[in-house]
Formats: sequence, structure tokens, C-alpha cells
Amino acid sequence: MTIQLHDTLRGKKVPFEPLKEGEVTMYLCGPTVYNYAHIGNARPAVVFDLLARVLRRHYKLKFARNITDVDDKINAASIESGKPIDEITAHYIEAYNADMAALAVLPPDVEPRATQHIDDMIAMISRLIDDGFAYEAEGHVLFDVASYERYGELSKRDLREMIAGSRVEVAPYKKAAHDFVLWKPSTPELPGWDSPWGRGRPGWHIECSAMAEKHLGNTIDIHGGGQDLVFPHHENECAQSACAHGGAPFARYWLHNGFLSIDHTKMSKSLGNVQLVHNLIKSVPGEAIRLALLSAHYRQPLDWSGETVASARRMLDRLYGAIRGIEVSPEARAAAVVPQALIDALEDDLNTPKALAELFVLARALNKANDPQEMEALAAQLLAAGELMGLLTSDPESWFAGDADGSLSAGEIETLINERNAAKAEKDFKLADSIRDQLNEAGITIQDSRDGTTWRRSG
Repeated sequence: MTIQLHDTLRGKKVPFEPLKEGEVTMYLCGPTVYNYAHIGNARPAVVFDLLARVLRRHYKLKFARNITDVDDKINAASIESGKPIDEITAHYIEAYNADMAALAVLPPDVEPRATQHIDDMIAMISRLIDDGFAYEAEGHVLFDVASYERYGELSKRDLREMIAGSRVEVAPYKKAAHDFVLWKPSTPELPGWDSPWGRGRPGWHIECSAMAEKHLGNTIDIHGGGQDLVFPHHENECAQSACAHGGAPFARYWLHNGFLSIDHTKMSKSLGNVQLVHNLIKSVPGEAIRLALLSAHYRQPLDWSGETVASARRMLDRLYGAIRGIEVSPEARAAAVVPQALIDALEDDLNTPKALAELFVLARALNKANDPQEMEALAAQLLAAGELMGLLTSDPESWFAGDADGSLSAGEIETLINERNAAKAEKDFKLADSIRDQLNEAGITIQDSRDGTTWRRSG
């Protein structure tokens, strides 16, 4: 099956064909490192990590995810905290990568930082000026939007309508309201670099274009990001990159994940409903967060709530429950093949709801199986399918034990279960029921079977 991807520029799902046979380049807009990543930031990281895993089955992939470490928000955080900018960015880069690792997001092949590519940005800006697509004014360099006839194609906006409906006060150094900054002057207390236009710093849009050019070439195969970046960020990237490269397209496929809301409300600081991954992973397994983010199709809106998380945990309980107690040899794991139906779902524009459904097809088959060899083969297959999706990475017993911050430790739980079993053996059912109630109140669910009693933390 040919991989199908929904291209924002064409507005439809189309077959994927890389520019160079057997090789793929992909760029994802990464974090601006002035604070911890929120759950909305995590969605593109998880989505495009999954796409990278799918692509690597067929292609040699070079995947770049940038770090924006020069930005007005970072400057503001430095002023507010009194900490040096380098200290702030180093802290949040480390935190971001640790938080994403907790969600089973694999490191990109390249993680360029904006501050390491200032010379590349200056070179690209200089080309745009020389070719008549940008102009200098009062220490600023601006892209002349009117010079690029195809401006607005990606976001499906008509420039004439944008100009007519604009209520933005035009800065005195701009030719037109929609001209955007490529370079801006820096005051002595702000980060700045020497340039042909004086000491200053880059605009946000030019950063991604220059870093993508440096590491992936003039035209990349896939550019990804959140829907909120389509305009103006990605539209501006399209314009400046095409003009800097003689009209060559910046990206052949544009993919955008849908918005994420919190309890059907837009996430915002003012509402106090911002969900930071750094905090969530203290009480919610990273794997449950990942599954929750994959539970809806990536292009669709996703509402994040307590039930979203609880549902993801229940789903993982079912999957881990299916493989619990089954020994899978290295040989069986090596021989395991991911079901074609699951692969087909992922290669059809990352249809994760269908792919997850196929995981449960395997789990049901495993629950019904009685032959040890068949059970091992099915368990190995389920683990292989989970690995492709970045799931089922824990030991089942560790998963059901949960975090050790519960009211009872794992050792205490096991002791109470042994006491209950002893009470049942002596037909002291009142005591046995009392211990079960005690465990239930502590958030521990127990299940009796022919093979003994198993337990897991609820919630």
C-alpha cells in the first residue's frame, strides 16, 4: 500500500512520493523554550514521532525538529525571573526532551537551535534583499509580501481581502501591513548579533526556513506542525523559502494536527487551565498520555479531560492484561510481524483510531487462545504492534503496580492479598471481604483467577 497523507496545500489526501527515491526529509516546528511544554505542544511531537516510525519502515528518514532559543517570550522570561537567557533556555530544552521521552517520543535525527544558525539566517536574508523580495528600513529587514504572487496559497487566504480587512496599524518602516520581519534591531540589554543591517536578531519565521535549508536542503518532503501555525508562520516560511530558492517549493507535503481543548474550552493562561506535560507525568503514566493524544485522528480536534486520560488508562489495562503472565522469548519477538491491517491504517494518513482498534483485535484473540505457542506468538505480535505505535513499553506487572506514591506500597498490597487468601482458605469470608474493601478504598482493584490473584491501581 502506498502511504497516503493529507496535504494542507492541496486540501486533500494524496499518495506520498518523496523527492528522492528511498529517502525522506521531514521538518517539525519544535518548542520555544521559555516554559514547560503544555499538552497542546505535546500533540505534534507525538503525532510526528508516530509518522517518523511509519516512514522508517520504508525509507531512510532524516527528521529535524528545531529549538527556538531566541524569542521575545524568552527575553520577557529572563527579565521577569532575573535569570540569564542561556540558563533559561538550557533548563527548558532539557525539560522538554525529558518530558517528550516520557511520552515515548524518540529524539529527532537533527535538533537545530536558532542561535546556532544566525549566519545561515543572515545569508538567506541577504539573498532575499539582493533578489528584490525584502527591504531594509530603520534597522529592520522586512519581506515584501506583494513581491510573492503565491502568498496565501497554503492558508487559503486572499491577500487583497487580508489587506482590505486589516485593522493592524502599519509600522512607519513598513511598506504594507502584511510585510513581516526578517531581522529586527536589538537594544543593548537584549540578545543581538552583528549583521549588515546593524546589531539585531532574527524574526521567528526566517529561523525555520534557514535551519531547514541547512540540514534538509532547499526543498523538503514533509513539513509538520500544529494547525495554529498554518498562518502566518508556515505561510511566511513558504514565501521566503520559495523566493530564496528561485521559486522551488519549500515543502512538498504540509501536515497539520488539529487543535486541542481542555474540557471543551480553549487552553489559556488567563483561564488557568494550561496542562503542562511536566506536571501531568507526575501523576499520569506517559504512555497513557501518548495513547490519549493518539486516540483521535491527528487532523481532528481533541478535547483533553479527566475522562480522556481515564479512558486511555483503561485501554492500556486491557492491552497489558492480555499479555500479562505470558513469557515471550527473544526469538518469538524477532519473528513477530505487525498485522497488515494495523499497518494499512497507519499508512492511510495516520488513522490511529483504526490502528488502535486493531490492537484490541489482537488482544481479544490472545484472551481466547489456550495453546501456549499460539499465546506466545500472539503476545509477540501485540508487542511488535505496540512498539510501532510507541505503546506497551512497560513490563505488565510494573504497569499494574503503577506509581509508588499511592496510599499503599506494592509490598503492602501483596501482604494484604496474602492475608486475604489465607482468610479465604480458613473460610473467614468476613475478614477476606474486609481486606478487599480496604484495598478498594486505597484505589487497588484485585482479580481472582485459577492462577491466583492479580492487582492494579485504579484511576
